[in-house]
Amino acid sequence: MAHIRQVPALTLEAAKAIAAAAEAYAVGQRWTVAIAVVNASGGLLLFLCLDDTQPGSEEIALAKARTAARLKRPTKALEDAIAGGRAALLSVGALALEGGVPIEVAGRVVGAVGVSGMASSQDAEVARAGLAALAAE
Repeated sequence: MAHIRQVPALTLEAAKAIAAAAEAYAVGQRWTVAIAVVNASGGLLLFLCLDDTQPGSEEIALAKARTAARLKRPTKALEDAIAGGRAALLSVGALALEGGVPIEVAGRVVGAVGVSGMASSQDAEVARAGLAALAAE
């Protein structure tokens, strides 16, 4: 049908694999983080929070994931744009802190992973480690 398109979608099994790989990386670094995996529209698929993670990181991880999914770019790109003077981006309701990374399949964003709890660059390391699980399949 011309009015319906087929698009790839992130499965719960994929979300579990991504979160498990991210968790393993964080534990290996002895980092305490919250990890959120969302679908393409930002709907929560899976969330986990390592022991002793600061409570505020729970909402931040989800906000990073939603931002990366809905704007189809890493949250670091938004952070850099704002640092470069693009203050208008502050009004879009997005969280512009590094640590949110979109999940792409066949050139299409199907979701995102967001991590919070450590320095933002470390959060991004954990998120990328999670994405590596999807790439390995």
